[in-house]
Amino acid sequence: MKLADMTVTQFVDTVASDAPAPGGGSVAALEGSIGAALTAMVACLTQGRKKYAEFAEYAAEVEKKGNALKAALLDVMDRDTEAFNLVSDAFGMPKDTDEQKSARSAAIQNGLKACTKTPMEMMELCGEAAALAASLLERGFNDTSASDLGVAFLSLKAGIQGAWLNVLINIGSIKDEAFAAEYREKGKALLDSALPLCDACYAKLLSMIDG
Repeated sequence: MKLADMTVTQFVDTVASDAPAPGGGSVAALEGSIGAALTAMVACLTQGRKKYAEFAEYAAEVEKKGNALKAALLDVMDRDTEAFNLVSDAFGMPKDTDEQKSARSAAIQNGLKACTKTPMEMMELCGEAAALAASLLERGFNDTSASDLGVAFLSLKAGIQGAWLNVLINIGSIKDEAFAAEYREKGKALLDSALPLCDACYAKLLSMIDG
């Protein structure tokens, strides 16, 4: 069964078990998907209300994009588990001869690269969702859902940082130095742009709610 098809209870119970996956990477993707979903929700609640009529057209665009990002993050959540399984299978390969050892090592390295690419994709998607949510905050939205938008930023921040940990833990074992350097640089750039944005937007929403 795909992780995205599980009930909430099934998912969290599996996370809490001794099963190696789903783990932190899957949870990071789910966090991001929830953040994108909340962004779509706030956009939806901004439409069809006279008070927010001037924001309705843009809110409809945000709703559509937010739902697309939500789906993309759920997709990468399952692909991340598939990538992890590749590494697990590679470690189980025979290593009795030099040829087997070489094939096993190559399979492990390819698996680790796959396990690096999926959380990097999570970071990119969460960054897109954060920018989308920020644009809604900037242009105007139904302010009765300010707390929901605030949780969106918290969820997206958790998704980005959680995915980054998974990038780091994998590139630490990758022998291809150019690949590792490329993904480290890409990840740091995403962190530098997305985290301050999430923090600033959360602070603005907190001020709106708390006065």
